[in-house]
Amino acid sequence: MNKSAMMKFVLEKLPMGVVVFDSRIKVIYRNNKADLFFKTYELPVEVPALSRRIFDAISTSRIAELFHGEIYLKKSLGPYDSSTDWTFKIDFLEGPDPLVVVFIMRDSVSSRLDLNKLRPEFNLTRRETDILRRVIDGLKNTEISGDLSISEQTVKDHLSNIYMKVGVENRFDLIRILINSPTP
Repeated sequence: MNKSAMMKFVLEKLPMGVVVFDSRIKVIYRNNKADLFFKTYELPVEVPALSRRIFDAISTSRIAELFHGEIYLKKSLGPYDSSTDWTFKIDFLEGPDPLVVVFIMRDSVSSRLDLNKLRPEFNLTRRETDILRRVIDGLKNTEISGDLSISEQTVKDHLSNIYMKVGVENRFDLIRILINSPTP
């Protein structure tokens, strides 16, 4: 596998969205996770504005002075619940063709649960755990199928198995049981 193909593979498999801007604040690359993000949301206006400031600082050789340390932006993009809280990590590459890279990460409910400890309690497979993580985070079946590159029917089949193993009939009861479940 050549270096370019390997890099593309890595970027597509990252568990977060990646967006790369050139100095014109034009998107020159985005991975599959970023595409999924853009189907529902837009980047907060602060991201391109901050990117412009970074490029200006690079061009005036003041980047170290103005942007020392890591750059994070936390933003809630949905009006209804905390499942739409996002973190945007902004980094940059200096040089003759500078770039700004934005990593898009969803702050999720599932990240607060250790689903690997719940797996043996309910005898869940790894794929069922992958789907369960996304259900807990509020994703719809179509979003889960796109995220995991499987059919919507496969998602439904896995959910049916999960419901049976946990002893529930719907998503609400599933989430309630899992959040209140003592882990071994």
